[in-house]
Amino acid sequence: MEPDSVTTNPFVLMTAPETIFAAIERSERLARLKSTICRPLDKLRPEQGAAEVCKFDDEIESFAAEDAS
Repeated sequence: MEPDSVTTNPFVLMTAPETIFAAIERSERLARLKSTICRPLDKLRPEQGAAEVCKFDDEIESFAAEDAS
C-alpha cells in the first residue's frame, strides 16, 4: 500500500489536521501498538516526596541567592 501524498506532507497537519487524525485512525500499525502509562512519582509516599522536594527547592534557592550576590 502506497502512502497517501496528503498524509506524508508535514504541512498538512497545520492546514488540515482532520486528515492526519483520520489517517492515524486507519493505521493498522498504530492500532497494534501497546500503550503503557508510567508514573514513577506516584510511587513516592507523600511525606517522603514532599520532604525531598522541599530539600531540593532549598538547595536551588540557596544556589540562586549565592549567584545573585
